[in-house]
Formats: sequence, structure tokens, C-alpha cells
Amino acid sequence: MRAARRHGVAVVTLVAAGFAAACARGAGRTAPAGGQSVVLVSIDGFRSDYLERYAPPHLNALAAAGVRARWLVPSTPTLTFPNHYTIVTGLYPAHHGIVNNRFRDPSDGAQFVYTDSNDVRESRWWGGEPIWVTAEKQGERAGSFFWVGSEAAIQGVRPTFWKKYDDNFSAAARTDSVVDWVTRGDSLRVRVALLYFAIVDHTAHDSGPDNPATRAAVLGIDSAVGRLVGGLREKGLEDRVNVIVVSDHGMSPTSPERTLMLDDYLDPSAYDAASSAPFLALTPRDGNVAAALATLRRVPHLTVYARDSTPEAWHYRANPRIPPVVGVWDDGWLGGTRDFYRRHPPRAHGGEHGYGAETESMRALFVAAGPAFRQGVIAEPFRNIHVYDLMCAILGLRPAPNDGSLDSVRTLLR
Repeated sequence: MRAARRHGVAVVTLVAAGFAAACARGAGRTAPAGGQSVVLVSIDGFRSDYLERYAPPHLNALAAAGVRARWLVPSTPTLTFPNHYTIVTGLYPAHHGIVNNRFRDPSDGAQFVYTDSNDVRESRWWGGEPIWVTAEKQGERAGSFFWVGSEAAIQGVRPTFWKKYDDNFSAAARTDSVVDWVTRGDSLRVRVALLYFAIVDHTAHDSGPDNPATRAAVLGIDSAVGRLVGGLREKGLEDRVNVIVVSDHGMSPTSPERTLMLDDYLDPSAYDAASSAPFLALTPRDGNVAAALATLRRVPHLTVYARDSTPEAWHYRANPRIPPVVGVWDDGWLGGTRDFYRRHPPRAHGGEHGYGAETESMRALFVAAGPAFRQGVIAEPFRNIHVYDLMCAILGLRPAPNDGSLDSVRTLLR
């Protein structure tokens, strides 16, 4: 996602030893009435190697007090809306229906655009069962501060607390609201809260993942994580609240020297393109998929497939919302029309995501600590489809059918 706005946040010191000790005390006693809670935080576009590269103190302290994965494996396509909704449903994008940031439903020609507030609130687009619906259906309260999908009534259900997306909310205001939700003393106390930050993604899009501005954005949001954990500590709730911090994808540096003009290879008017780079998704207007593939296979640094022949590891076939031709550019390469880059020149001068999920630059973040988690564990990479079952296990909820498995992440738990 894009639209940059920078926010200041107050720094709250996080002492790993103190947090770990409180978690250990909680693990040794019966959970308080109502059981443990989960706060799921997303830092959009946070590459897994930012933990070492930029040394965010609060996130690294959280990892020391709990667990981290070497990296979290995103789903295809490595874009914001599909992956955020996968994390909370446990379903691959082809199975929950949010197959891209922009796509068309061929049944009636309606188009979903992730920046359109009317589209994101329309329940028809959202399949599967996100964690807040699972919680609310089983008698627990949920709250969401800007998580993808939470503005819609999915299965007729919204979280008890939710917000219309507005990037004017400061990181501090978002964090404090979530702390209030999970520490309420009444029947509206939230068992699962979701919190979203976009600034790291926005900044890296504009400046690239290696730019000092991206480092500043990482450290700014790290302070928000410190504020969150500090707020829970002040309330004495380390022994009942688990904090899970994830990202949806990483980020790769781009360059005008690695940007190709598709006009040189095909007639843009002959295709209806949902996206062109780094993830290509298009429909030939004449319906000739074989001819479209033959043309696109002459384009350097681009690999294309018919929808029904995409790699099995993508799990990206069985949905008519996926256009008949899809593809992915080599890491760091881009391709679009001259008109697009004339209108969006920064896209070739900063950073991008959407490359293959197995690409090193796309590796995402997973850090978690709390009474449910082991301490000081660095886990092998796992797919983001497993986060939903992990949360359900901590919360004592019956998970809806999904593509993940608790067995894949059980070793993270005490």
C-alpha cells in the first residue's frame, strides 16, 4: 500500500528480561478468567532482515523474550491485500478471493480496487472466515485498527471495534486504542485485537529498502511496538496478552535501469491489465491466451503462465477472479507502459513488492512473545497460512476450515 505520511511516536523502553519473566510467571499459573488474549500487529513491507540491518530495539527485545521465525513466507501474489487477508483466514488468496490488490469478478464484471472505500466495505469480495469473525461467532470480542477486510460485514459479522481506514491516525493513537481494548474491565474487553501500520511500506516504496528514510520509518514503528508492550506492562497484563508482530511481504530495490516498457513488445490496448509489475495479471481482449503467452514470453526478465498452469507452490489457480494470464518479473525488475511510468515516475526509483514468494527480498517478519510462547527461540521459516490456526489455539477457538496447520507452528508454543 502507498500514500506516505510520517508520524512521531513516544519511545517506551522495553526490557526483554522483565517481559520474559512476566511471561514465564504467566505460563506457570492458571490463565485468568477469559483466557489469554492476542494482539496481532502488522508492519506492512517489513523485510525480515530489517531486524539485523536496522536493529530495532523493541522488536529485537520482543524476539529475545519470545520467538521469531528466520522469516515468514508470504503467499502469491506478494501484495498487501491478499497477504493480510491470508494471515487472518489461513487461506491462500485463490481460496479466500482477494487475489490481487485490484481484480475483476468475471461473473458480473464488477471490479475490486483496494483504495476504493466502497469496495473494501462490500462483503461480496471477502471469502473465508477471518479471526475476528471466528472470535465473535464463538462469543468473544474482537477489535481491528485498520486490518484489511475488517470494514466489511463478513458472514454478517464485524469486530466489536473497527475503524474506517484513515492514515491520519498517529501510531501512538492506534497503539493506545488497542491497549484500551484489551484492558477494559467490562464485557467489551477484546480477546483478539489487530493493529496495522503502513509507513515502512510507504517509505520504502518511495525511497527503497536501503535508504536512511526507510531506517527511520522502521525505528519509528519499532517505538510504537515498545509503546504497545509498555502499555501492557503498565496494566500488569504480560501474563495474559500475547503480542504477535508480522508483515505481509518484504521489499526489493528498483531502478530505471531495470525497467522495461511493455509497449515495445505488445499493444497495451489489446489487454485488460489488473497489474503489470512486479506481478503481472492480464486478460487478452480477444480471448487468445496462447497468443498472449507467446508474445509475453519474448519479454526479458518476465516469466508468464496460463492461470491453470501456474506453479503448484503458488496455490494460485482455482479462482475465476484470477486473470487467464499471470506472471512475475525477476527480482528488482519492472515492466509497464510508458503512460504508466509517465504518471507514476517514483515507482521505478524506490522499492517494490510482488515478486516471487520464494525470493529473498520478499521474506516477511514473524516475532511473538507472551505467556503462550517459548522464550529465545529462532524457528525455521513457515508459511503465513499457519498464523490463523496459531491464534485460534492460543485463544481456545475452533478454527474455520483453512489451508494452514497448527502442527506447522506448534513448536513455537510452550
